[in-house]
Amino acid sequence: MHKVTFKSEPVELSGSFPRVGDHAPDFSLTTLDLGDVTLADFAGKRKLLNIVPSLDTSVCAKSIQVFDERVGSIDNLATLVVSADLPFAQQRFAETHGIRNITFLSLMHERQFARDYGVCIASGPLRGLCTRAVVVLDEDNIVRHAQLVPEIAQEPDYDAALAVL
Repeated sequence: MHKVTFKSEPVELSGSFPRVGDHAPDFSLTTLDLGDVTLADFAGKRKLLNIVPSLDTSVCAKSIQVFDERVGSIDNLATLVVSADLPFAQQRFAETHGIRNITFLSLMHERQFARDYGVCIASGPLRGLCTRAVVVLDEDNIVRHAQLVPEIAQEPDYDAALAVL
């Protein structure tokens, strides 16, 4: 079991976080229109998964905005934000912040993603949400970058994630 911190307090995670070279686990997540999408729906594209606890935090909001600005010119890329927020909140966030290059996905219908990707917070006040992480997959769903951000309240390493694209 991996551990991260939240405001310097240890937090346990459940599941196994993917490592570079691993084949990414499949997933089923909920779209803004309340449909379901799987990893196969992004076949043939590179994927950047920006996994966040909630859109309602300043760090999560900033990471979404930074990636949205920086991925616009990258070809053959699906940039996905995964959170426990309801699709209605994700839609409002996207509209309010003018997000154009990101697909929002929710754990609303199925929470298995959080366990399969090792990002399910298993202890502490954020229990049940996802920890902050960034995973980059190639066109064959092989992990090319994996960052489990050690302190949930900190931003991910944008440059490292984008460098592999």
